[in-house]
This record gives sequence, structure tokens and C-alpha cells, in this order.
Amino acid sequence: MAKKRSLLPAERIEQSILELRGEKVILDADIAALYGVETRTLIQAMKRNLDRFPPDFMFQLTPEEAENLRSQSVISSWGGRRYLPHAFTELGVAMLSSVLRSERAVQINIEIMRVFVRLRRMMSTRDDLIRRLDELEQRYDAQFKAVFDALRQLMAAAPRKQIGFKSS
Repeated sequence: MAKKRSLLPAERIEQSILELRGEKVILDADIAALYGVETRTLIQAMKRNLDRFPPDFMFQLTPEEAENLRSQSVISSWGGRRYLPHAFTELGVAMLSSVLRSERAVQINIEIMRVFVRLRRMMSTRDDLIRRLDELEQRYDAQFKAVFDALRQLMAAAPRKQIGFKSS
């Protein structure tokens, strides 16, 4: 089966994913750009269907969060934006496909979901490696401590009487 070419490179989507409030999210302007729509169009569609976007699907940034992102050059400090940006979690992105009914939105959502899943797998693998490394370190630290303790005991033992021939 031939692999279908994606509309966007995964790297472009990954660059749009941020971590806020312990969640992986995509900001409204970034997701609108991915979909090829204006941010206001995306926000209007979301607001018309607000009941589909509970807090674990989407949240609006606080002024402090927005300022922090501006200082990191993620959000432009100019441009006439009258409201604080919205952040969509993986679940919110999935819900957007039912709100934005264009074919492009559906295809982009599929690509975004694949990137979220890949990132989750990478984090899971990373966390597993860190846990296993910690276990190995604890186990080998204990084993090496026993070796070093035995060596110290041998070194601290009274000197033995020399055995063998003495040269004159």
C-alpha cells in the first residue's frame, strides 16, 4: 500500500505544539494557519459550538501566559489582536474537525492527530528509559558499594607476614 503524501510536514505541526498548563496544545492562530483559514473564522466556529469545547479541550490563555509567550516570540507583540489566544488540546483539535467541515480541515486534523500520537509515544519511551536507568543506577550503586566495602576491608586488614625467600 503506497503511503499517501501528507498536506503538511510533521515538523511544521510539531513546531506549533506548545506545552501550557501541563498540556500539549496548539494556539488558535497556529491551528488556523494549518487549516488555511483566518483565526477569526476558527474562533467564530468554536464559539458557535462552545458546548463541544469543555476546558480539557480548549482554554483561553491568561494575560500572564500570553505575555510569557510573547516574550518567547511565540505570539506576535503587534497585530491588533483584541482577545487573549485560545489553546486547543489534542481533544479540542479532534473536535474542531466536526466544527470546521472543509476537506482540508479533516485532512489536517488527521495529520495533527498522528503527530500528537507520535509525541506521546516518544515521551512514553523516554520516561520508560529514564525509569529503567534509575533502577539500574540504584542496583549497580548497591553492588559497587559492596565491592568497595570489601576492598576497604582488605586494605584495612593488618599486614601479613611475608612468605617466601628473602634476598640478602
